[in-house]
Order: sequence, then C-alpha cells, then structure tokens
Amino acid sequence: MRWSVKLRGVAALSVFANAVHAQSSLTLYGAIDNGLLYQSTSASSFSPKAPDNGSIWQNKDAGLYASFWGMRVIEDIGGGYDVNVKLQGAFNSGNGKFQLSDTTGVTAIFNQVASVGISGPFGTVNAGRQYSPMIYAMVDTDVRAGAYFGSILTAWLSMNQAAGWSGANSNLPIGALFDSNAVVYQSPKFYGASLALEYALGGVAGQAQGGSRESAVIRYSNFGLNVSAVYYNGHDTNPTSTSIPTGLNNNRFYYLGAMYRYLGASVSASYSVGKNPSNSAHVDIEMISGGLGYQFNPWFSVTSGYYYLRDRNNSANHSSAYSIGADYFLSKRTTAYLQVGYVDNKGTMSQWIAYGAPVAPGVSTTEAMIGIRHSF
Repeated sequence: MRWSVKLRGVAALSVFANAVHAQSSLTLYGAIDNGLLYQSTSASSFSPKAPDNGSIWQNKDAGLYASFWGMRVIEDIGGGYDVNVKLQGAFNSGNGKFQLSDTTGVTAIFNQVASVGISGPFGTVNAGRQYSPMIYAMVDTDVRAGAYFGSILTAWLSMNQAAGWSGANSNLPIGALFDSNAVVYQSPKFYGASLALEYALGGVAGQAQGGSRESAVIRYSNFGLNVSAVYYNGHDTNPTSTSIPTGLNNNRFYYLGAMYRYLGASVSASYSVGKNPSNSAHVDIEMISGGLGYQFNPWFSVTSGYYYLRDRNNSANHSSAYSIGADYFLSKRTTAYLQVGYVDNKGTMSQWIAYGAPVAPGVSTTEAMIGIRHSF
C-alpha cells in the first residue's frame, strides 16, 4: 500500500512536470543582410585624422539591420508570470566574424543580448547585457526606423564619433545601443503610455559609480502617434582594454521625438543633445531629425530622412545628411532594398550614411546600396 501511494505520487509529479514543460518554448531565430555599397568618398578608419581615400565599391553587411542569430526561451510558471531567457549575437555576413563587445579589441558571441528575466502583470524585469531602452524610443520616432543606412541610428553613432568614440567597441560616449550588467524594468502600457527604467552596475571594487549607467524612458503610442522622451547618464564610457574605471561622469543624452502615421503616410521629428557632464566644453553636440514615408501597398514602401548635427562648442563643425530608401517585400521573411544618401560635412564633423563605412572629417559623400535581407 505504501509503495502504491509513492508510485501514484511519482506519476502525478511526472504529469505535472510534463505539463509545465509543455508550456515552455525555445525559439531559434536570426537574419542575414547583405548587399553592394558604393561610396563616393571613404576613410579607412573612424580616426579624427583619417584621410579621404576616394571612392569605393564593396560588399556590405547590414544594409537594413544587423545580421544576427539568437535563441529565446519563454517558460510559463503560472499565475500570469513567465521566465524569459535571450541570447543574441551579431555577425558580419561578409566574413562570418562576430561583432564588437564593450571593450576595444575584444569580440563576443552574444554581443547584443545575454539576459534572463521575469514578466507578469507588473511588467518585465530583465538582467544582463541587453538593448538600452533609449534605442527603442528613438527607433519608434524615426520614419527610417533606425535602419543601418541613413537613419536616426547612423546619425546618433556619428554624434558619438564626434564625441570621441573610436568606433571599435559598443560602449559609446553618448547614450548606448547596448548595456552590459544592466537591470531593466519595462512597465505595462497604461492608456498607451509606458515607462522603462535602467541601471547598469559597473562592478568595480571600491567604486560604486565606476562603469555604471542609468536611464529613464517614457513612451506613448496610440491613435497612430508615437512620442518618446529619453534621459541617459553613464560613467567611464568608451574604454580600452587597459582603461581603469574612475567613476567619471562623461556620458549624458537627452532625446525628444515623435512620429505620426495616417493611412499609408508617416512623418517624424526629433531633437536631442549629447554631452560630457564632466567637460561640456569638450563635448556638447545636438542632433535634429525629420522624416517622411509612404506605404504604397503591403509589399512596397518608401522612407526618407534628414539628420543635422551641430557642435555647440564650435559652430564651424556641423553636418547635414539626407537619405531615401525603397523596400520591396518579396515574402514575409525576405526584403529587397535600394537606398541612396548624401552627407555634407563641415569642419571636423564626419557624419556617415552606412553603418561601419566611415567618412573623412570635413568631407562630403554620396552613397548608394542595393541588397537583400532574409529573416529566419
């Protein structure tokens, strides 16, 4: 009798375990994006002294967005709560190499996301390396949707270069695309409004602020209108492999943007400022953007953008970038695209159009890219 009870208990536990397991999911996913890029002027690096090397034709990764692969686990633990695990890394589709980490000279497999968290009626909390909430806010208020060619993303990265970013790591001096060691809370939507809060621990012994970051993002999305406001602050950004964190507050970014969609038309505008709080006389840059787009049918759309950068410490340093792109959806997973852009750099400004394709300081360039992106 005792053994019978035990066996029934084991059987019940087995059924329960199987039921829980059945409510878990593992998804493998990714995308490959590759094309041909023409650039009328080019530089071999992001150095502020890089010379103009002339025109270039090249095979180019990431015309629309990064090539990447990843895995996502969602486990339903009951009561409306889920455990979330995500691992995601970008790679260069031209040579198969992994992309950048936080530190210059170091690569990483999961260089975009390596996080675990829990979600429920209260919202979502994730911990680990992940996208900074400010990026979602910027993409949602840009007609070009943060594309890797002529968008709010490339203009903001150019803003970072003007602030002294080497282009050789993902730890930027103005704002952040990714943050390591971060805890991010995302609230549920309440009448279209939501809040995201982030704190990234530096993990430096004896230095509470060393390498740390914090941000707050407010977003509203309803009736075709997206509005975003961003505050971001960081310490010890743009490190080298030999950098010693000191807690220096050298990274602050403010952003306000909006986009409105009506039928097939969309329009966007934004204003932002990035500065070094410890030395604003060294870094104090503003960015203004605007965009127009139209979705002609479910398969074809055209978007355009304008991005202006200005050094508020030196009016001679400024640049204007213009871009237009046409996307044709061959299927739900495959997109063919054609993009054209022009940037007019003045002074020491070196804004670029295509991600990872630097332009020499003070030199203008015209760029065009045709490519294809497939998601799986």
